[in-house]
Amino acid sequence: MATSTFSCEDGMEEDGVSEGKNLGPCSGPNRQRDLCTFCTISLDQEEVFRTKVFDKSLSPFYGEDFYFEIPRPFQCLSFYVFAKGVFQRDLPVGKVSIRKEELCKFSGKEHWFGLQPVDPNSEVQGKVHLEMRLNELIIENGSMCQQLLVRIIECQGLPLISGQNCDPYATVSLVGPCICKYHIHLVCVIECFSLSLCVCVCVCRVDLWNNGNLAQDVFLGETRVSVKILRNDHIHRAWYLLQPKGNGKSKTDDLGSLRLNVTYTEDNVLPSACYTPLRTLLLKSPDIKPISASAAHILGDICRERYEAVLPVVRLLLHHSRLVPFVSAITVLELENTQEANTIFRGNSLATRCIDDMMKIVGRSYLTVTLKPVLDEICDSNKTCEIDPIKLKEGDNVEVNKENLQGYVQKVFSSITQSSSSCPPLMCDVFRSLRHMASKRFPDDPHVQYSAVSSFVFLRFFAVAVLSPHTFQLRPHHPDLEVSRTLTLISKTIQTLGSWGSLSKNKLVCMNVSYQPLQHAYQSSLVYISQSTFLYIDWLIFLVDSCDVKLTVPISSHYLFCYREIQKRAQGRKRIGKRNFKKRWLRVTNRELSYHKHRGKEALCIIPVKNIRAVEKLYESAFNRKNMFQVLHSEKPLYVQAGNCVEASEWVEVLSQVSRCNPDRLGTFHPSAYVAGAWLCCRSLSDNQPGCKPCTPTLLANLQLDIDCDRETERIFSLLTSSYSKLQKMEDACASIAVYQGPPREQDDYSLFTIQDPKETFHTVQQITHILEELQREHDTRSGTAQYGSQ
Repeated sequence: MATSTFSCEDGMEEDGVSEGKNLGPCSGPNRQRDLCTFCTISLDQEEVFRTKVFDKSLSPFYGEDFYFEIPRPFQCLSFYVFAKGVFQRDLPVGKVSIRKEELCKFSGKEHWFGLQPVDPNSEVQGKVHLEMRLNELIIENGSMCQQLLVRIIECQGLPLISGQNCDPYATVSLVGPCICKYHIHLVCVIECFSLSLCVCVCVCRVDLWNNGNLAQDVFLGETRVSVKILRNDHIHRAWYLLQPKGNGKSKTDDLGSLRLNVTYTEDNVLPSACYTPLRTLLLKSPDIKPISASAAHILGDICRERYEAVLPVVRLLLHHSRLVPFVSAITVLELENTQEANTIFRGNSLATRCIDDMMKIVGRSYLTVTLKPVLDEICDSNKTCEIDPIKLKEGDNVEVNKENLQGYVQKVFSSITQSSSSCPPLMCDVFRSLRHMASKRFPDDPHVQYSAVSSFVFLRFFAVAVLSPHTFQLRPHHPDLEVSRTLTLISKTIQTLGSWGSLSKNKLVCMNVSYQPLQHAYQSSLVYISQSTFLYIDWLIFLVDSCDVKLTVPISSHYLFCYREIQKRAQGRKRIGKRNFKKRWLRVTNRELSYHKHRGKEALCIIPVKNIRAVEKLYESAFNRKNMFQVLHSEKPLYVQAGNCVEASEWVEVLSQVSRCNPDRLGTFHPSAYVAGAWLCCRSLSDNQPGCKPCTPTLLANLQLDIDCDRETERIFSLLTSSYSKLQKMEDACASIAVYQGPPREQDDYSLFTIQDPKETFHTVQQITHILEELQREHDTRSGTAQYGSQ
C-alpha cells in the first residue's frame, strides 16, 4: 500500500493444485473406491477457490492454477479435499494447512503434502489480546498468597460461523497442581491461595468458544501462557495466536497426499520517497539508446526465467503512460534477430511477455464484452461437439456434433470481428506499432503486417481466453470435462485462424488442412473462416489504423459481468438483525444491477448503472459481518455481503468500473451504517449528512487495475536483489567486453546477456547497484522481528 509510513502487504498468491494420491483412509469401512473429489483453497477458514470435481478416482489429477491478491491478513493457507456428496453434504477427506510464516519454505517448488484430518478442534484462526498481572496479597490469617489477574482486551480474525460473525466467550484455566476454571467475557480475576503457584511450572490457558444458543458451542481456539514469565506487580500485555486444542496432535489413518505448487510474494512497502530513484531510472528506460542498456531491459535479461518479473514493470510503465514507447523499442530489438516472417513473435521473449501482460491488464473488459456472452451460452447449453472418432461416445452423431461446433466457432468469430469499437485504445496503439515495425523489417511480405498482430490477439489473447475462461474471470469456476473439450476444439480453430488469417481467400480455401485426426471435421469451420477472411482483415486494419474512430456495429446491448449468490440486507431497515439479511442472486451487466430470489428468475429490484454514485466496502462493525460492501445510488443504499474476501474485492472492482464515468459520482461516503438515528462511523444524526470518508478514486482510462506504483517498485527491488549475482556478472561482462574487443566467448556465463553498448550498460548496472544498496539500508533500518507473545 502506498503510504508515508512503513507497511507490510500480504501480497500475491499463486497456487497450483496438481494431483492427489491414495485419497481417503487406507483401510476400514470408510474406504471409498469410487471417490468423486474436489479441492478448495481457503485463507484461514474462508474459501476463495474451488476446483472442478474429478470423477471416481483415488489418485485424481486436478491440474489447476489459481492466482489472487490477498486482500486481508491471514494465518494459514489451507487446501481441503472433499468427497462429493449426492444426497448429502460434501464430506471432508483431509486437508493441508501451511502457516503464513512457513510459506517461504515451499514457495516456487512442487511438494507432496500428507493430508491431515479435518477435526473441528483444529480448525482455528485469529488472535487474542491478553493482559496479565501477578500480585502478592496478605489474606485474613496473615499469610501470603498469589493473585493472578487476567483481562481479555480484544480478539481479532475470528472465523465466521454460518456466514456470520461469531458470539464468543472465553474460559480461563490454571494448569498445575490444582486446576481452576472460569467463564469470562471481558475481565476475569483468578485467585489461587497456594504458594506453589509461583514455584511450580504453571500455565494459564485461555479457551475461546462461540455461544451456540440453541446449538452446540463451537471451539474457536486456545492459547497457553506460562506463569513463569510474569513478575510481581508487572503488567504483561501481548497478542497471542489461537492454537488448536491440544496443539492439534492426533494419530490418524493415512488419508493420502496432495501435490501442490505454491508461490507466495509478500511486500514490505517503504515510504514513497524511498522509491523515487529506482522508479525514475525505470521510467527513463524507453529513452535509453540502445534499449538493451535500460534498467527495465536489464531486469528482464537477468530474470528471463522468471515470468513474474515482467508484470511489475508493465504495470509501472502503464501507470505513467510509458509502455508503448518501451514495447516499440524492445520489439525493434527482437525483429532484428528474427530471420523469417513466418516465425515473427512466436518465442517467449521480453517483448512478447510485455505485450501478453499488457493485454491481460488492459483487455479484461474487452474480453468480457466480446467473449463472455457466447462462452456463457456454450457452458450453459452443454451441447456435444466431439468430432474425434476415437473419443465419440455411444449414441453420438458426428454430423450433429460437427454442426454444433461450427455454430459455436461462427458465434465466437463473429463476436470478435464485430468488437472493433470495444478494443481499448492502448491495445490499438501497440498493435499499430507492431504492424509498422513488422512491415519495415519484412518489406517484401505484404501479409506480415497482419500476422504480426494476429499472433498476439488470436494466439495469445482470444484463443487462451476461450480455452481457460475461468482464468480471465469470464466464468466463476473451471468448466466440466465435456465443456472443456468443446472449448479446446474452438480454441484450436481460433489458433488456426490466427495462423492463416493473413492469407488471401483463394490461398486459404485451397490450403490442405493438416490437423490430424480432425482434418475433415474442421473443414466446414475453416470454410466459414475463409469466407470471412476479408472481414477479419478489415477488423485488423481498424485496430491498427483507426483506433480513435467509433464504428456502429451490431453488438449485444447487454454484457453480463458477474452473477453470484450473496447475502443482501433489506433496504431501509432501521435496526440491525439477522433476519434483515436474505440470500439473493446479484447480477450486474453494463446497463443494470439487479438482484433475484433465484438464479434466472425475474428481478426483485433493478438499479440502472447510470444511477450508481459510489461502490465502497463497509466496516465490519456496521452489521457485525465480514466482506460487506455498499452500492450508493439515487435510492436507499444497497448493503451486500459477498461469499469471501476475494469475491468482495471483485464485486467492488466490477461495479466501480461499469459506473466510473457516471457524472454524479460521490466524493465522500459513510463507511458504516445509519442505525437508530445516527451514523455509526461519525455519529452524525442526519441521514442526509455528506460522507465522512473520501471515496476510492476510479481510473477513467481503459485500465481495469488500480496500480500501486510503490508496491510495484518494491517488487522490482526484490527481483533485482534476488538476482544480484547475475547483475554482478553482467557488470563484469560489460567491463570485459569493453576491454577485450575480440570475438565473443560463447562459454562464458555472461554470453546469455544482451549487451549492445557495454559502456552504457555498465553505467546503468552501476546505478541499479547503488540504488539497491540504499533501499536495502532503508529496509534494514525499518524492519524488525516480532516474537510470539511480544508487545
